[in-house]
Amino acid sequence: MAAKGPGLFSNIGKSAKDLLTRDYTYDQKLTVSSVSSSGVALTSTAVKKGGLYSFDVAGVYKYKNTLVDVKVDTQSNVSTTLTVLDVLPSTKLVTSVKLPDYNSGKVELQYFHENATLATAVGTKPSPVVEFSAAVGPKGLAVGGEAAFDTSSGKFTKYSAGIGVTKPEFHAAFILADKGDTIKVSGVYHLDEKQKASAVAEFTRKLSTNENALTVGGLYTVDPQTTVKARLNNTGTLAALLQHEVKPKSLLTISGEFDTKALDRAPKFGLTFALKP
Repeated sequence: MAAKGPGLFSNIGKSAKDLLTRDYTYDQKLTVSSVSSSGVALTSTAVKKGGLYSFDVAGVYKYKNTLVDVKVDTQSNVSTTLTVLDVLPSTKLVTSVKLPDYNSGKVELQYFHENATLATAVGTKPSPVVEFSAAVGPKGLAVGGEAAFDTSSGKFTKYSAGIGVTKPEFHAAFILADKGDTIKVSGVYHLDEKQKASAVAEFTRKLSTNENALTVGGLYTVDPQTTVKARLNNTGTLAALLQHEVKPKSLLTISGEFDTKALDRAPKFGLTFALKP
């Protein structure tokens, strides 16, 4: 099902967030993917974090308009997600649960229209939290909000509102979050038509404490196989990332971070290798 309309409310500001955070990691991670003869996509992941190791295996199977995703890890957790496209016209149904916590289940229904997108999610525990979000607007513009209501306490646990603008050369977003206590402003600007180089900035202000946070960054595509990213925040933390496609669909990512105001502290380094057939 091709996405229609302004997209989900959660997508507002996502371009800046992804550029600033995605693929940065300070652990050692190996991911191996394969596809079985029956069409099941298998992904095995091993992670070393500090002196601890963790492993998980995930399988994804698609049949017609249904997608089944199962993940098992070394902590005996089993995560299952069932996605059904077009269960009704222009809708997506997503159900998920993480065992052994049966109360972690959630059922979400998304509706995509040419000028509006709606989503509602309900937990499966006896007194669930009900979430609702909506976004409206023509192509390139999204205005919307989200809220969560706890049926056990009879109170709203969150509500937010935002506006996002998307053009070929830039993405901009303004979000009022945390029940009106946090202001987030972000933007991504592509410096050339092929989007080989991009600049990003995100500013956050918490009104109740008068705390401000600013992060700036950038991306540059060296060649079709190699990308570099960097970011710097107002506390002086500088991070950089190098990602190289060693073979088609297989990525090697090296990232690091250090505090420019405390050079005596050891920097953080991470290495990720994702091998795909």
